[in-house]
This record gives sequence, structure tokens and C-alpha cells, in this order.
Amino acid sequence: MYIFGYGSLMNSASRQLTGNTGRALPATVHGLVRYWGKIDDSYVISPLVVNPGDGQVNGVLLEIDEAALSEFDRRERGYQRIALTAEQIETDAEFDASQAIWVYVTAQHQPPCERSPIVQTYVDTVLAGCLEVSEAFARHFVEHTVGWQHPLENDRHAPKYGNLAGVTPAHQSVIDALIAHVR
Repeated sequence: MYIFGYGSLMNSASRQLTGNTGRALPATVHGLVRYWGKIDDSYVISPLVVNPGDGQVNGVLLEIDEAALSEFDRRERGYQRIALTAEQIETDAEFDASQAIWVYVTAQHQPPCERSPIVQTYVDTVLAGCLEVSEAFARHFVEHTVGWQHPLENDRHAPKYGNLAGVTPAHQSVIDALIAHVR
């Protein structure tokens, strides 16, 4: 089976903090919209959320087994896991279209605010994962994510994001350039 990772799960070092996966296949899913948002007021940062809609979201199809699914369900608590269809998936990679494909969504989300902003270390983790694929893949992420106008806190000096991983100083300058036109 697969889960579709559209945020920090695109980053191989970040997802290894949770569980083992097989291949990570770059893909775009049609029929989803990705937002900066939070599920409720208990969040101190605003991560990414997706829900069904008229859009496209790039990310990775992660090969997983039942044990890994339980681990990722714990990581993505607060989200609901729903099925995607193989017809929604656009990828150059070979994948088994007969297997279940899951994505974590939320029907309700609140926009980032000063109390729970978008934090730079989460942006860095996600975009470093995109850069594992290509700079064009990272650009697609930036262009197809809604909500960049909300508060963003540069927490690089004191990271607030708990799964920060796989980000190098070389990534930071590329990331800063990628998001400069949407900030």
C-alpha cells in the first residue's frame, strides 16, 4: 500500500524519524488543495493541510506496510486518512495501481496566526524534501500551496518544529529564493 506525503513526509530524513518506508515516488495528485493551516487552537505552529478540491498537490507516494501505516497514523493524529484513486495520480514512476493509496486530510482548518504561525524550520524541512526530487518540484510546491500571506516566523536560530531533519545551509539559500516571490 501507499501513503501520499505532501509535507514533511517528502523529506526522507524527517519520515525516517517515524517509520520505515519503501520507495518514495514523486507524484502529483489531482483533486486536492494544499493549505498552510492548523487543525485547532492547540497547535503552536501551522503545518500543511490538504482537503479535496479543484487543485493539484505534488508529493511522494510512499510504499508502506501495515505496521508502518500505524506509525504514520500516530504521526498524523488529528488528520483523517482517506483513500485516493490511482486515476488521481500523475507520475513517471511505476507503481502498483491495485494497492490502496492513502492521504491524510482535514475538512476543517484554521489559518495561521501570530500565535501559531508558519515556521521556517517546517518550511525548510518540507522544501528540502522537495529538493530531493528537483528544484522544479520545489517550485511547484510553492506555487500550488495556498496561504503564504499568513505570518511566518524565522525560527532557524531556535527550531520549533520537532521533526526538523535533512536541511543543510546550502538548502536554506535555495529555499529563501524559492519563497521570496510569495512572501
